[in-house]
Amino acid sequence: MTTTHQTPAEILTHVDAGVMTLTLNRIDKKNSITAAMYGTLADALESANHDAAVRVVVIQGHESIFSAGNDIGDFLKNPPATQDSPVFRFLRGISSFPKPIVASVCGPAVGIGTTMLLHCDLVYAGDNAAFSMPFVNLGLCPEAASSFLVPQLMGYPRAAEALLLGEPFSAETALEVGLINRIVPPAEANALAQRQALKLVAKPLSSLLETKRLMKKGNAGIVAERMAEEGASFGRMLQEPAAREAFGAFMEKRKPDFSAV
Repeated sequence: MTTTHQTPAEILTHVDAGVMTLTLNRIDKKNSITAAMYGTLADALESANHDAAVRVVVIQGHESIFSAGNDIGDFLKNPPATQDSPVFRFLRGISSFPKPIVASVCGPAVGIGTTMLLHCDLVYAGDNAAFSMPFVNLGLCPEAASSFLVPQLMGYPRAAEALLLGEPFSAETALEVGLINRIVPPAEANALAQRQALKLVAKPLSSLLETKRLMKKGNAGIVAERMAEEGASFGRMLQEPAAREAFGAFMEKRKPDFSAV
C-alpha cells in the first residue's frame, strides 16, 4: 500500500515499500526551515518510530539545495523558547530515532542542514554539496550536540575551523572526515539514497535496531546531555546583543558589526 500526504506543503511525506521519505520542499526559500516544518518533521519521525510498516526513513531535498538552515524571519517570530519547541523536538527525535535514517544532500546544507546529518546513518551527497555551521557568525552556539560530535568526527583543528570560523567545506572534505558515505552527481543522489534504503528494508529489522543501538550506546547519554546544554545556551544567546546585531544585519542586508558586543 502506498500513501502520500502533504502537511504542510513545505514537507512532503511519502511512505512506500517500508520507506518513509521526508522531502524538504520549499525550494523558492532555499528549503529554509520554519517552526511549522520542524513540527511536521518531528511528528513524522514519531509516527515512523511506531509504524511497523516503516522500516527506514529517508531525508532529502532538491538536487540544487538541501537546506539553508533556519528561516530567519520565522525564527525571529517563533524563537525556540523551551525544550518543547518544534526544533528541539525534531533534534531529540532524530538523535534518538531507533530505525535507520538515510540522507541525500545536494547543494548548500547550512546550520541544522549539516548538524542533522550527524544523526543519520547513511549520507549520500551530490558533488555540489557545501556544508557549513555558521552559528558563531549569528552570535549563537552550536546545536544538535554538534559541539561534541563534530570534534569527535573531524578532530579538534578541523572542528574549530567549521565551528569557530564557521567556514564552509566541500563534499570531498565531508567524505574525508566521515560525515558522508559517497559523492555522486546531484541528479543521482536521491535515487541512490532510495536504493540504499531498500537494501536496508530487506534486512531483518531486529538486527538493524540492535546494531544501531549498540553503535550509538557509547554516545547516547552524552549526546542527550550536550543537546540540552546547547539548547539552554542557544536560547539565552538569542536574547543577547551579538545575536540581535547578527539577525538585524541579516534582515537589513548589511555586514554585522560585533565591535561593541
